[in-house]
Amino acid sequence: MTASPQHAPVMADVAKVAGVSHQTVSRVINGMPNIKESTRQRVEAAIKELGYRPNTAARALVTRKSSTIGIISTETGLYGPNSIHRTVEDAARQAGYFAGSVSLSTVTTQSLTDAIDHLLRQSVEGIVMIAAQHAALDVIHHQDPGVPLVVVEGDLSRAKFAVGVDQHRGAYEATQHLLDLGHTSIAHVRGPLEWTEAEARREGWEAAIRDAGHEPGPLYLGDWTPRSGYLAGRQLVDEAEPTAVFVANDQMAIGVLHALAEAGISVPDGISVVGFDDAPETEFLIPSVTTVRQNFQEVGRRAIDVLHAAILGENEDLPRLIEPELIIRSSTSAPHPRKAQK
Repeated sequence: MTASPQHAPVMADVAKVAGVSHQTVSRVINGMPNIKESTRQRVEAAIKELGYRPNTAARALVTRKSSTIGIISTETGLYGPNSIHRTVEDAARQAGYFAGSVSLSTVTTQSLTDAIDHLLRQSVEGIVMIAAQHAALDVIHHQDPGVPLVVVEGDLSRAKFAVGVDQHRGAYEATQHLLDLGHTSIAHVRGPLEWTEAEARREGWEAAIRDAGHEPGPLYLGDWTPRSGYLAGRQLVDEAEPTAVFVANDQMAIGVLHALAEAGISVPDGISVVGFDDAPETEFLIPSVTTVRQNFQEVGRRAIDVLHAAILGENEDLPRLIEPELIIRSSTSAPHPRKAQK
């Protein structure tokens, strides 16, 4: 091959290095069929050698495809949604898409409708919605944006294209772990009422307990924050005597641990604690927290795989649900009489 040009490479340079016509280079870049594999490989090698970047605006005019997708997320600051957003962006880039994002401070029917309209004006080919609130799913159920839309997390039964971790199973396995240790009085700190994930985790907790022939323990309402977990933990100490608590996310579990420490209740000897998400800090707390790990990387990859197939009009036969993983650490043990911390 010839030496790379000194100026920013253009399509003609690629054609010259690959020994093909300008039209052939264009057909390779645009993914057109009926091109010999050897020719395609020469063109791709020339593109790599020259560092050529296709003019996406010009390509869009020719193909009528923008190679752009939209991402709708919420400004929660929470570990789970933020992790999913990053992995969706990474997977989109690896699949050859540009990603434009809209982040919502509040999730309402109007804000979601406006976000979809904004992205459609950017000529996106598809949309990924990372919003597990009931309002988000109501919008999808009653509105056709005209492009494929993949819902990530939430109630996956309410969307045509959806990907997420099996929240019910994760909660069931977390609770079953406590039951297997011998706990029969298991409290739950749930997430906000408007979040479908919080409801799925509550249902998993209750189902495991009832399947074991017991009555669910006390239920406390949180808002995903450590402070709400702390307040729930204080209620738990004052009002009930469970030997274990399943907390719907790790941030609230941190608050529960703080409340228990203030009350002089040892974990896990006095009460066992299980969280959800496997946030990075949970491994390094004292005690380290038993939790449910969500594979956010796989969520992002699968969301883009499903969206890409939908954009192409293909049926990507991928499972909607991704299995969670129970991570057992030091915050759970068999029930003991409560021991005050020294």
